[in-house]
Amino acid sequence: QVRFLEFGGGLVQPGESLRLSCVASGLNSRWYDMAWYRQAPGKRRDLVASIGPENIEYIDAVKGRFSISRDDAKNTVYLQMNSLKLEDTAVYYCNILNPEGNWGRGTQVTVSS
Repeated sequence: QVRFLEFGGGLVQPGESLRLSCVASGLNSRWYDMAWYRQAPGKRRDLVASIGPENIEYIDAVKGRFSISRDDAKNTVYLQMNSLKLEDTAVYYCNILNPEGNWGRGTQVTVSS
C-alpha cells in the first residue's frame, strides 16, 4: 500500500523558515515525479512544487522562496520554505505528480504574527 508521511510543519512568524519532509512507502520514489501540495482553510488542495529527473517546477506564489529536493535512497522528498508569508498557512501534503489518491495526513504550517 502506498503511503506518504509528512512532517516538519509548525507555527512560525512571517519571514521565518521551515523544512518539510515526506517519506514515501509502498513505492520507489525514484520512478516518479514527486510533488508537494497544500490546502488552505476553505480552499481546494493545490500543487505547490514538483520535482522530476530533469525538471523542477514551482507555482509563482512560492518561486524564489521555496525549494524542493529529493533523496531517492531514502524515498524522501523535502520542501525548504523560506521567507514564509501569512498566505502560506495551509496543510502541506506530498504525493506523486498527478496523484491517484493515497493522501497522507499532511503537516500543518501556520504563519502568524
